Amino acid sequence: MHRESYEGFLPFKSIYMRENMFKKRFFQILLLLSIFLPKILFSEDTEATPVPEVPTLDKADTTWMIVSSALVFFMIPGLALFYGGIVRVKNVLSTMMHSFLAIILLTLQWTIFGYSFAFSGDSPYYGDFSFLFLDGITMDTLEGTIPKYVHFLFQGMFALITPALISGAVAERIKLSGYSVFIVLWATLVYDPVAHWVWAADGWLFKMGALDFAGGTVVHLISGIAGVACAVVIGKRKGDSNTMTNPNNMTYTLLGSGLLWFGWFGFNAGSGLAINGLAARAFVVTLVAPAAAGLSWLVIEYLHTKKATALGAASGIVAGLVVITPASGFVGPKEAIIMGLLVSPVCYLAILLKGVLKYDDTLDAFGIHGAGGAFGAILTGVFALELAEGMTRGNQIYVQFISVVATAGYSFVVSFFLAFLVEKTIGMRIEETKEINGLDEEIHGERGYSLYL
Repeated sequence: MHRESYEGFLPFKSIYMRENMFKKRFFQILLLLSIFLPKILFSEDTEATPVPEVPTLDKADTTWMIVSSALVFFMIPGLALFYGGIVRVKNVLSTMMHSFLAIILLTLQWTIFGYSFAFSGDSPYYGDFSFLFLDGITMDTLEGTIPKYVHFLFQGMFALITPALISGAVAERIKLSGYSVFIVLWATLVYDPVAHWVWAADGWLFKMGALDFAGGTVVHLISGIAGVACAVVIGKRKGDSNTMTNPNNMTYTLLGSGLLWFGWFGFNAGSGLAINGLAARAFVVTLVAPAAAGLSWLVIEYLHTKKATALGAASGIVAGLVVITPASGFVGPKEAIIMGLLVSPVCYLAILLKGVLKYDDTLDAFGIHGAGGAFGAILTGVFALELAEGMTRGNQIYVQFISVVATAGYSFVVSFFLAFLVEKTIGMRIEETKEINGLDEEIHGERGYSLYL
């Protein structure tokens, strides 16, 4: 009887033991979940290692940058027409040839070592030899979202046109050989390092926070300053001063200013290296600022001379293009109008200044590009809607001023030395008799115009 009662109680004991085991395991599972569940749920926020974004090719950006490169290239024939129309008839061909010679020589310089010196290495002052002959660049090498080859092309157009701007200061009296040697040396020792300072990721002005979206200092200021240095070294033109200011073909100059304006849309809107809202806004201000500057110049000219000339309109348009260049990625239409209105009196006075200082800047390379580029760089700090990281408005203006002084000072010193060196070796200025006869026939054996009526 006792045994049967005990055996009858066994099922209840077994159930009790299983319940205790179940409770024990439940609490064990609960404890484990309390430890590991937060890690499972929040591990992405607390422990995930960020994966660097891999650059990928963007076809739209690539297409836009190829088009922009072509637009900037088109500015060089535009510059040839702009300069060619202002000089005397006996020098029109030689003046236009300066722009085309820049294309020939500097395309080779940029390909062989110029691009490498401007956009390689980690030095704050100068590039290295990483991309000599474009070695190390393949069809798959990217610069952001575009092929590296396209970056080479776009930046190369800036490298071609910048030395050509200098020719305006020394037109009508410079030897072809001296000019050729000078621009290759100048591109290597002035343009390439300054481009590195301002646009390369390791450049000292870039790291300082200087804003120059499309080349106010890199292109216009340093070329205008170099023009003054060359003009001082080789001296004034010879001949009848009354005929030196008679343009041979203002239709060329007007057409040239229009082509420059057309190409400048790629110059500025392409400098963001992408097709987006920034490019669109840069395109807009590149339309607006020259319009304001052209109007301002015509008004000033009429008040000063009682004439509103075609040359004045063309000069005002170019001055407006120059001033908006460094700011084109940082300002809106309202700021662009103000900058355009302000730049014309500055450049107009800079052109009058050469009469006071007694230097002969034939086509006002400094008056428009030098003065306009410096003024635009400073105004970029004043009007920029987006400042460099960590900058106050006052600090930004100060950095812009430093960039102007540094690039202008460097360009003048090196340009003066190079011009002096070339003049004292192979000669930079043509002989007086040949200058008086005209460079077209004396250098090229041709005439710009052969009209038989």
